[in-house]
Amino acid sequence: MSTGHEAAEQAPNAGAYVLHHLGNLNSAGHPQTAIVDFSIINFDTLFFAILLGSAGIFLLWRVARVATAGVPGRAQAALEILIEMVGNQAKGIVHNEQSRRFVAPLALTVFVWVFLMNSMDFLPVDLLPALWQKISGNPHAYLRVVPTADLNGTLGLSVGVLLLCFFYNIKVKGLGGWVHELFTAPFGNHPLLYIPNLAIQIIEFMAKTVSHGMRLWGNMYAGELLFLLIALMGMAFPSLPIFGGSLLWLGHLITGTLWALFHIFIVVLQAFIFMMLTLVYIGQAHESH
Repeated sequence: MSTGHEAAEQAPNAGAYVLHHLGNLNSAGHPQTAIVDFSIINFDTLFFAILLGSAGIFLLWRVARVATAGVPGRAQAALEILIEMVGNQAKGIVHNEQSRRFVAPLALTVFVWVFLMNSMDFLPVDLLPALWQKISGNPHAYLRVVPTADLNGTLGLSVGVLLLCFFYNIKVKGLGGWVHELFTAPFGNHPLLYIPNLAIQIIEFMAKTVSHGMRLWGNMYAGELLFLLIALMGMAFPSLPIFGGSLLWLGHLITGTLWALFHIFIVVLQAFIFMMLTLVYIGQAHESH
């Protein structure tokens, strides 16, 4: 949430305010016009993703390092519950025990990482962008702090899952076995069906990867946009009559609080869904048609 005071000083109107907050600090030096542009590097997405990923790994390592066999502390108890939950999900989806030794910790890391990146949405929308503008000396500098609200970031995560699927397809079935499956499934082993089979397989991999990334991005982008619109309510109240401005400020506080509370559910749910789809897609790589 945001008080809106910072926004009133930085943006001449609501549209400019929203567009400015949706702009990334990138290699082009200006906001990208396309939703996805692989020719531009979004430095803010990379920075916060790496920072939060490192923080998540350190947090897990720190709790595990001080774990005891006796009565666990709150952090240890929470981590044990999380590990058990992820382990049970992995066991039910990935039936190869050897693979689970890597996949289960991977799923745990994915859940914690995505959860932390989603949680950046709880920071006041003007806090870090305003701080960056002061540090950089540029009052119009761009900065987006929610990596999962950038489709480039979420598609990068889903492409990583796709590469893992390729790896396990080759590891479990062998390169020859997987290539044979690409040309013979799902319609059958017949020369006339080789091209349709391969086309279906390519479409399936692409659809899973794109939907995997876009599902997370769509939810977090919408949440970010709603926080910006709520911030505009607080930004507009000084220009209205006392009574009307007070009502708008009160509405800003109420809606901002309610949306933040509901957004906790969205943040956790989207991290869980992304983790589950990661397990499902890797589990499918272990199956033969």
